[in-house]
Amino acid sequence: MARKVGRPPVVDPKNYRVTIRLNKQQKEILIWYTEKYHVTRNEAIRRGVENLVNL
Repeated sequence: MARKVGRPPVVDPKNYRVTIRLNKQQKEILIWYTEKYHVTRNEAIRRGVENLVNL
């Protein structure tokens, strides 16, 4: 049997897309956070969602 070619399967796939709207202040806070912690905007938002669980 031939081996499959391509990327290996992901353990925790991110299958859901969410679109949000931010005001200017919220966008500036998001940009500040991403620059300070060297993460993507998506990762910063994921961290914020995870923090909601830990309230």
